[in-house]
Amino acid sequence: MRVVAIGDVGVIDEMIHIGDEAMFEAFVDAIRARGLDSLVAISANPSETIARYSADGFGIEAIRGIGFAPSAGGRAAQQDRLDRVLRTAAGETDLLADDDSALAVIDAIRDSDGVAVTGGGNLASTWPSHIFERLAIAGIAEALGKPFVVSGQTLGPQLSEEDSALVARLLGLAQLVSVRESASLAVAQSLDVPADRLRLGADDASFLFDETLPALPICVVTLANHVGDADRDAVTAAIADLLDEIVETTDLDIVFLAHFGSLDEARVRGDSVVHQRVMAQMISQRVLAVVPPDAPGAARIARSASLVVTSRYHPAVFAVPAGVSTIGITVDEYTRVKLTGALENFGQHGILPVAALLAGDGPELLARVWADRVEMTSAGRTIADTQRAASAAWWDRVATVLSPGS
Repeated sequence: MRVVAIGDVGVIDEMIHIGDEAMFEAFVDAIRARGLDSLVAISANPSETIARYSADGFGIEAIRGIGFAPSAGGRAAQQDRLDRVLRTAAGETDLLADDDSALAVIDAIRDSDGVAVTGGGNLASTWPSHIFERLAIAGIAEALGKPFVVSGQTLGPQLSEEDSALVARLLGLAQLVSVRESASLAVAQSLDVPADRLRLGADDASFLFDETLPALPICVVTLANHVGDADRDAVTAAIADLLDEIVETTDLDIVFLAHFGSLDEARVRGDSVVHQRVMAQMISQRVLAVVPPDAPGAARIARSASLVVTSRYHPAVFAVPAGVSTIGITVDEYTRVKLTGALENFGQHGILPVAALLAGDGPELLARVWADRVEMTSAGRTIADTQRAASAAWWDRVATVLSPGS
């Protein structure tokens, strides 16, 4: 089985985005276990992706994407590029320059057994270039008669009328579609994705690292720079107060875990900048900051915590299948959809909107979550057994569709 897969992978300038790599790695692991012989990854940094996923003698190639970055021509230019790429895939000539990256993508799909969109690249109007890129890949697969699947997606919540039409077209070309929140399921249904092709499940990376670990006396914290419309300084101060409350009332040490951070220890960037700002305002000095080099390492840390507090998505994804009590800080509708979905998939409801954080409601939620932690752990692990089986069944279906002669 030879597959072309796209996710938001490829570490650039030593800045790793753990969640995007996690979803792609989960796809690779699952399909390798089901007969994948070779993989062509569409990556922002092909050489780095090859090095990252070539372990154990597995053969992986990587190429750059087609590219739909906004330009002076705006959406009209993106639509024109989409049309030229698809016409080229259908057999027309002289529509693209000889060195156009789209030609390598077309060739890779032509030589594959099937094509997959892995998690990441959430299909929303916030990132229209992601929609165009994935629609182009789906259209190439259709033109060349290759099966196409979409896994682990969030749809919207912001989707313009134009983008809704593009996403409907994209999903309509897929033999299988998996979404990870009930809100995304509702969007897919509104776009008329056939029910027999559509699945609601946990995030693809939920079981990337799946060992049961003893709970350490730590609270893992991950904070993004994005705070929506809230005042950044006020949010920083409120989070510092909440973390001091955690140290005082739970006797846990704080471990700041960068989800988007620099692999160069000499440079403080991404989440680490936010973490340093919060640490500077905390009274407690029982703190540690880490930047994990890979997704399994990040998952291990989250799963070993006694409590997780995060405004990013994947620390919650890693933690809740292990039954780790988690507080998700939401700053807008997009983060609300994702974090609510991640927690609800495993029976948790510890959502703290940024407005409630600023209103001083954090300690009350903390007390409730901490008091329920034993029951939450037991219930979460029971749900995880069901979700794990459902995830395995999903990958079986994906492998069947992508296998030669399917």
